[in-house]
Amino acid sequence: MANTSEIKNGVCIKYNNDLWKIVQFQHVKPGKGAAFVRTKLKNIQSGKNLEHTFPVSAKIEIIRIETRKYQFLYAEDSGCHFMNTQDYEQIFIDKHMINGADFMKEGSMVDIVFHVDEETPLYGDVAQYVELEVTYTEPGEKGNTATNSTKPATVETNATIQVPLFINQGDFVKIDTANASYSERVKK
Repeated sequence: MANTSEIKNGVCIKYNNDLWKIVQFQHVKPGKGAAFVRTKLKNIQSGKNLEHTFPVSAKIEIIRIETRKYQFLYAEDSGCHFMNTQDYEQIFIDKHMINGADFMKEGSMVDIVFHVDEETPLYGDVAQYVELEVTYTEPGEKGNTATNSTKPATVETNATIQVPLFINQGDFVKIDTANASYSERVKK
């Protein structure tokens, strides 16, 4: 067991029999009363967010995690298949456990986080930005770059995002996978 001085962003802890990732923390020492640590936690399995305050004297159980690079092979209805490029070991992970799964295409690299003690995958992260081709959208309007108007566009992974009006079918766009939003047009 560790104490609250070891709380940092990105650390995984076991709390109420669930695994939680610390998203944000703040050590608070009020003028009157005992010090405490205010945290924002994210449940690794469900994605649920929780705000919790730990007293400084609290003991926490830190979970050892390790990030490994895996290559995305293919998807099925229930999940995705990945391969470790070092030893060619293949694993299967539920699609809901992958952050940004809608923007994976075959061959793309994904960071998969493992619980070291149990050797089980916890979740995966697609790269923060991906470049994909627009496979369908309404025809663009030339010169319409001054407004903030958008239209739906389908990219090569069959995900739909909002893009500016000047984007056409066949254009390549850079997408922020964290919030599934258009970032910029890419010249290919």
